[in-house]
Amino acid sequence: MSKRDYYEILGVDKSVSEKDLKKAYRRVAMKYHPDRNPDDAAAEDKFKEASEAYEVLSDAQKRAAYDQYGHAGVDNSAGGAGGGYSNFSDIFGDVFGDIFGGGRGGRGGPARGSDLRYTLDLDLEDAVRGTTVKIKVPTLVSCSTCDGSGAKKGSSPKTCTTCGGHGQVRMQQGFFSVQQTCPNCRGSGKIISDPCNSCHGQGRVEETKTLSVKVPAGVDSGDRIRLAGEGEAGADGGPSGDLYVQMSIRQHPIFEREGNNLYCEVPIGFVDAALGGEIEVPTLDGRVKLKIPEGTQTGKLFRLRGKGVVPVRGGATGDLMCRVLVETPVNLSSKQKELLREFQGLVEGDKHSPKQSSWFEGMKNFFGDMKL
Repeated sequence: MSKRDYYEILGVDKSVSEKDLKKAYRRVAMKYHPDRNPDDAAAEDKFKEASEAYEVLSDAQKRAAYDQYGHAGVDNSAGGAGGGYSNFSDIFGDVFGDIFGGGRGGRGGPARGSDLRYTLDLDLEDAVRGTTVKIKVPTLVSCSTCDGSGAKKGSSPKTCTTCGGHGQVRMQQGFFSVQQTCPNCRGSGKIISDPCNSCHGQGRVEETKTLSVKVPAGVDSGDRIRLAGEGEAGADGGPSGDLYVQMSIRQHPIFEREGNNLYCEVPIGFVDAALGGEIEVPTLDGRVKLKIPEGTQTGKLFRLRGKGVVPVRGGATGDLMCRVLVETPVNLSSKQKELLREFQGLVEGDKHSPKQSSWFEGMKNFFGDMKL
C-alpha cells in the first residue's frame, strides 16, 4: 500500500524498541481508528498505513529486510493485495484486545471475586509466641436468597439474545472484525428480567464476616496470612477471592525487634558499672540475672542467647541484646556531693579514665595541627 517510510508513519526512529514500537502504533492507530472516524476515508487510509508499518516492523525478519532494502525488501510480504493483512487479527488482538474488550477470546465464564486485605495489629508478645484472634471483615457474599444467580426465586436468568450468551459481540470493519462487550448484557451473557429482591439482581450482598485467624509464632510486621476463598464473592456465581491478613506489630514499651533478635536498654548505677555486680533484666519469659563485670562502660551490649524470637519459617532462635546505660545520680545531698569530690580527687589520672584521656589528647593534637 504505502511507500512512505514506515518509521516516519509511526513517528519513531530506527533504534526503537519492540515495546516503544507497540506504544507508537497504538497511539497512531487509536487516532485514525475507523470507529473514531466514521465515513472518513483519509483516516481509514492512515490507519491501514500504520497497520502495514507495524506488521513489518514488529516482525524481526521483515524489519531487518526493510532496514537493508527498504520497501523492495518486503513488497512480497506486506502491503500487497494478497498478503498485507494476513495476520492482522493477531496484531489487533495483541495491541487492542485490552481496549476494545476482547481481542480473540470469548466470554470466559463468571469472574472471580476481588481479593481483600485486612491489617491485624498485634502486641509483640502475641507475635513472638503465636495466637488466635477473631476478626470482622466487611465484604460481598453470595446472596443466599437467590443462591447468587441474581434472579427472583422461581425464575432464572435468560441467555442474552444479542450475544447468544457469549458476552461479546463482533462488528465487521472492512477487512477486520472488532470484538466488543455486549451492550445488552454488559458482558455477562445473561439477562435477568425478574431480579431478586434481596440483592436487586447483583447476586451479591454486603455482609460482615467474623473469622478466626491462627497467627503462627514469630510473625513480624509485613508478614501476610492468606485465607483462601474468604475475599469477595464473584459476580454471577463466580468463585470468591482470597483474604490477606497483614501483620502490624505495635510498639513495645521495653523491647525493640530487629529480625529475630530483641533489644532492650538496661540502666545501671555508676557504682555497679565501676565495681561490677548482678542485676535483673526482663525477657518475654520473665526476669533473668545478668552479671555486670567491673569497669562496664555505657553502651556495652550483653547477649542473652535464645531469648529472642523463634523464626516463623524455621531456623535458630534469636537472642536478647541488653544495652547498658550508666545512669548519672541526681538530687544529691551536700554530703553526697562532698564524697564525690573527694572520690574525684582520688581517681584523677589516665589509668582510671582511659577514654577521656585519649579524647583530650586527640583534641590537643587536632588544634596543634591547625594553622591559624
